[in-house]
Amino acid sequence: MATDLQPFADDLWTVDRPQRFWGIECGTRTTVVRLSSGGLFVHCPAALDPGLGREVDALGAVEAIVAPSLFHHLYVGEWMRAYPSAQVWCCPGLERKRSDLAWTGVLGDNPVDAWKADLGQASLTARFENEIVFFHEKSRTLVCADALLNLSRHPSRLTRLTAFVMGNSAPGKGWPERIAVRDYRLARRQVDRIAEWDIDRITLAHGEQVHRDGRAALLEAYGWLPSP
Repeated sequence: MATDLQPFADDLWTVDRPQRFWGIECGTRTTVVRLSSGGLFVHCPAALDPGLGREVDALGAVEAIVAPSLFHHLYVGEWMRAYPSAQVWCCPGLERKRSDLAWTGVLGDNPVDAWKADLGQASLTARFENEIVFFHEKSRTLVCADALLNLSRHPSRLTRLTAFVMGNSAPGKGWPERIAVRDYRLARRQVDRIAEWDIDRITLAHGEQVHRDGRAALLEAYGWLPSP
């Protein structure tokens, strides 16, 4: 039987869904982490259908739903309705963009009680997506959304061509990244803080995931930033 959730690391699963952005198929990816409490942390919620819901329920109770970027909010309402007892958190600014949703709170540099035993948390708000990234210490996995776009091997020829034009040859590479960062020196400090984690794998929302040497991939992607 086909399954939506795919194991990526210890107590961590991902599910891929098609998604277009400005007419280009870039896909989107949800990451689900099983916390030491037994509950689930759902990052970048994608479209929720009955099949995916059953697979998620088989893993545990959804305790937290997280929209970590200004662009990852389209399906939050579906998850809120399906899991009304879950906490629902967003990146800074999304509470205003989606004021129709009843957010539990706004994310910052410090992890909240629901997941602080399992996940580190850091701001990458120097980028225009106002992203918050997470680190699953048990599996040494960085969990991010838009911070490391990686479309050069996408199945769509048009998407691969777009990636080529963007210079997106590796995670986080390309000239648009220099436009996405609004404050270079703040970004350098934020990336350096993230790089303090012992990162091996990276799961990201758009494109091929990183299965090893994730810290090196992060530092290479942002190597153009100035020293603090």
